[in-house]
Amino acid sequence: MSKKLTKRSEDYSKWYNELVVKADLAENSGVRGCMVIKPYGFAIWEKMQAELDKMFKETGHENAYFPLFIPKSYLSKEASHVEGFAKECAVVTHYRLKNAEDGSGIIVDPDAKLEEELIVRPTSETIIWDTYRKWIQSYRDLPLLINQWANVVRWEMRTRLFLRTAEFLWQEGHTAHATEKEAVEEAEQMMNVYADFAENHMAMPVVKGLKTESERFAGAVETYCIEALMQDGKALQAGTSHFLGQNFAKAFDVKFATKEGSKEYVWATSWGVSTRLMGALVMTHSDDNGLVLPPKLAPIQVVIIPIYKGLEQLDVISERVKPLVAELKSKGISVKYDDRDTYKPGFKFNAYELKGVPVRLAIGQRDMDNGTYEVARRDTLEKITVPMDEVVVKIEFLMEDIQKNIYQKAFDYRKEHITLVDTYAEFKKVLKEKGGFISAHWDGTTETEDRIKEETKATIRCIPIDVEKQNGVCIISGKPSQKRVLFAKAY
Repeated sequence: MSKKLTKRSEDYSKWYNELVVKADLAENSGVRGCMVIKPYGFAIWEKMQAELDKMFKETGHENAYFPLFIPKSYLSKEASHVEGFAKECAVVTHYRLKNAEDGSGIIVDPDAKLEEELIVRPTSETIIWDTYRKWIQSYRDLPLLINQWANVVRWEMRTRLFLRTAEFLWQEGHTAHATEKEAVEEAEQMMNVYADFAENHMAMPVVKGLKTESERFAGAVETYCIEALMQDGKALQAGTSHFLGQNFAKAFDVKFATKEGSKEYVWATSWGVSTRLMGALVMTHSDDNGLVLPPKLAPIQVVIIPIYKGLEQLDVISERVKPLVAELKSKGISVKYDDRDTYKPGFKFNAYELKGVPVRLAIGQRDMDNGTYEVARRDTLEKITVPMDEVVVKIEFLMEDIQKNIYQKAFDYRKEHITLVDTYAEFKKVLKEKGGFISAHWDGTTETEDRIKEETKATIRCIPIDVEKQNGVCIISGKPSQKRVLFAKAY
């Protein structure tokens, strides 16, 4: 099997697009801007979803489901929210089709116009807060901790598989609290949950931070985020968590009776990650040979490939392999024994390398005679010979070691690509020649932020949370600054 992938150094964007398609993750659909997620890609998303869902439930959240359609009037109740999403909304105006009288085909029935247009869900704050008004009456009903797994539509003109599509899959948490303190703690907690998942399951290091006012979620008082750095030096926003204050509670009149008997508006959060994480996973670890997947998220963690001459020899190898497959499965390791006789071993080696399977075992007659397996790890492409009675222990070690190794590699890359600058000239030089995160002082004004974005295409990715204050001066205005922020070009 010839992978024929464009090299990352030649055209990173083309490499990414080719890899997503050739590794059977996803493909473009017949609907412009929408994708088909193929079984292998969806299997990775299911593993992400399962782990995140477990983490949400461990922090007290429950799953629910809300309508796909939102009345237009709901969206207009929170001013900054509608302003932020108006240009991305898909709108349903009619409820029926009919055959054209001239026989030319199906047309929209002009007599079937909706009294009020419906918005295809771009995010669910409005429909959920209209519902919460019925659910929340007293302090006894709080906190309300709800998550939804769903799809959303945000109309995009320039799309790229997983990273930016008109329709995508995600989860969105929506919580209500009795106090501001509780809501802020919730927003921070969920940012930390996302960071934990990104680093310990995706093996992707992230920076936790706050968004600037101009980059906040529409309708939020504060937006917390995790930012990751891809191999081409561009940043990717991997997850956000929003403290919404009382904005949506006031817009939808969601009040609760306090213990003292007074009526107060509740405090709110929302938070979400999407199938954009799939794009982040590909771009953080993969190489010119194909995907490199962290074992914790790989649909197939171990593949075993027999090398044989004739079906009789295949049967003997299969009998030898059967106990190993059973033992690995009993230890929770997903394993595939590929005994298809329609493909040669070399084709299979290439195919599983392209798909990023962490560990590959090969066994032929020589291995049978010697009581060994050839063991290859995907992250380093290293091959070793391991005795059969030691192979399970070796595989268990590799599951942990590969996970740690690809995280460390991504961490080292990010560390090398965080550059401190003190002047605008340095800023532009690093952005052009090196890329990555640029740590610089900023005066806190939207005017300075907008100028840098207009002149360089770089944006403030976040104001890091875990960084100490440091006095300095803004690289543009020369005004005092107490903290460095991270700039980068971004997806």
